Amino acid sequence: MTSPEMTVGGLIDLLSTCDPNAPVRQAMNPFFPMAHRLAQVLQSVDETGRTVVYLAEGRDEDAQLGHLPPDVAIALTWQGPVQASPRRPRRRAGGN
Repeated sequence: MTSPEMTVGGLIDLLSTCDPNAPVRQAMNPFFPMAHRLAQVLQSVDETGRTVVYLAEGRDEDAQLGHLPPDVAIALTWQGPVQASPRRPRRRAGGN
């Protein structure tokens, strides 16, 4: 079963709670989470004749901004919280 697609109205509703002056980023690739700068919003028609809106990253070489912040990847459930391994007791000089 597929999940329902987000609509432009749903996106507007979600964005209405955000800072209107904040830059927009796109989170991509859950297996290697990266952040991308958005450059365009394009409206087109898909193969069934339905109107679809695309959010596209720019073509500039700096459009990919780097790794997604860990808290964002965790909130998207693309990765789990990482906990440090338990530390082993340090060995002392002289074998103790």
